[in-house]
Amino acid sequence: MLGCECFYWYRRLDEFHFHSPERHPFSLPSPIPEWPPGQGFATGRIDLGELEVTKITKFERIWSYNLLHGKAKGTTFYRPLGIPDCFFCLGYYCQPNDEPLRGYVLVAREKAISYPNVGCPLGFEPELPALMKPLNYKLIWSTESHGEGCGFFWLPNPPAGYKAMGLLVTDNPEEPEVEEIRCVREDLTENCEICDCMLTTDTNPFQVWNTRPCKRGMFARGVSVGTFFCGICLSSEDQLDVACLKNLESTLHGMPNLDQVHALINHYGPTVFFHPDDVYMPSSVQWFFKNGALLYKYGKVKGEPINYQGSNLPFGGKNDDAFWIDLPEDDDARNNVKKGNLESAELYVHVKPALGGTFTDIAMWVFCPFNGPATLKIGLMSIQMSKIGQHVGDWEHFTLRVSNFTGELWQVYFSQHSGGVWVDATDLEFIEGNKPIVYSSKGGHASFAHPGTYLQGSVKLGIGVRNDAARSKYSVDSSAKYQIIAAEYLGHEVTEPCWLQYMKEWGPTIVYDSRSELDKIINLLPLFVRFSVENIFDLFPMQLYGEEGPTGPKEKDNWEEDERW
Repeated sequence: MLGCECFYWYRRLDEFHFHSPERHPFSLPSPIPEWPPGQGFATGRIDLGELEVTKITKFERIWSYNLLHGKAKGTTFYRPLGIPDCFFCLGYYCQPNDEPLRGYVLVAREKAISYPNVGCPLGFEPELPALMKPLNYKLIWSTESHGEGCGFFWLPNPPAGYKAMGLLVTDNPEEPEVEEIRCVREDLTENCEICDCMLTTDTNPFQVWNTRPCKRGMFARGVSVGTFFCGICLSSEDQLDVACLKNLESTLHGMPNLDQVHALINHYGPTVFFHPDDVYMPSSVQWFFKNGALLYKYGKVKGEPINYQGSNLPFGGKNDDAFWIDLPEDDDARNNVKKGNLESAELYVHVKPALGGTFTDIAMWVFCPFNGPATLKIGLMSIQMSKIGQHVGDWEHFTLRVSNFTGELWQVYFSQHSGGVWVDATDLEFIEGNKPIVYSSKGGHASFAHPGTYLQGSVKLGIGVRNDAARSKYSVDSSAKYQIIAAEYLGHEVTEPCWLQYMKEWGPTIVYDSRSELDKIINLLPLFVRFSVENIFDLFPMQLYGEEGPTGPKEKDNWEEDERW
């Protein structure tokens, strides 16, 4: 149960403004092509084992409101329409009013309906059906106890051994019919958690949240239903009264085959723009090795040349600081490798299931031989550092999330140093057809959806590291220049390159003399805005003070897990 009980509670009607204009559905700039033939990808339905699900994107508006006071954005609640025969609603959908209508809820049907047997031997328990009607509903919140133009939120009360997947919303106080929704047998579900708060009222805070599976990643089986949860005093640690679905189909038949993966990359592969003033460009891994990269082993002074394929790198294990890669010793060769080689650059692609195989994540990794020094921003001042922020072997990535129901691009994840952000397709820039744009920041190569200056540090005080992103003549088209390096779900169809098995450091550990550089900055500031060294240290990200050598893609958490968000 929740830490703060979800109980019946209502708000005065005059606190709300109920009119909300109809939202226009969003569509990608170009039609989705016909994908190469396969098994279950982009067929409109996905097999979860005992259940088959399909995605509903057409809705009937039930109720919406905007608070008359405060800055909270309004939210509209929808009932799914056009549910196919034999499929059943699992919960309603909602979204903020300031976004185009673009979302979904899953509806489900039993693949093989089992009925209780009559006259079974004593002690025999017949198999319970996968879906059952709720016993009744619990009213958990309302804007008013009765009257027109109100919203009423209902939580299904499931039979024993079953879980509710979502809530219903009505515009009248009459309890909904139990036929309206189905609950799911508990063994076909997984726990879910709240994420992305869509609504918080001004007083006695009632909140509406999206939900997602608690366990996520390429081996996790939790399936997001697309419904919402609401209550009072919710926190991310609360155990919810709703669940998500679980994919028990072992082959993940909704995932794309290799031909379909290539078609997806060809159709959606972004163009990556590097900053016009960036002098540290990407390259291919092979170019990096061929042009003098050296492998060092702890206790040995001399580095060993790395062959073109990286087959002499140590394979497997964990990063134990015993090995690292560095630039060539010769100054000219070192400076040449630092600059990278845009012509050789390609995107390294890892394809993996997401959200129980209902989505495909196409993670695209960019390799840069060198990460340039940081530019610090203090108020209106920007100061280029001489060494702080530099390191050898920079791996950055972005991830395309594609719906396995249709093959539609749903979101793009933009990795930004130690974190990142998911951006819906509605907020992407497109350069050609359905190919989005990715902006790589100057020197640090973090990924952004739009050009501009982004601050890593204290945005409120205007103090931190600048990330400048802009379009330029320097770009890589990932739809043409890519290499699929891993797709575990496809078995042996994809051969992983030798260098991918190198789990050690792609650059030496660096400790920066940050205090001396920051002392110089402080001395440049006017007296009335000077910070102490100690205070200014607290405002900058920790990476400025020293970095372990970066590890390769397969050693990152998000190789198997979900992205950080």
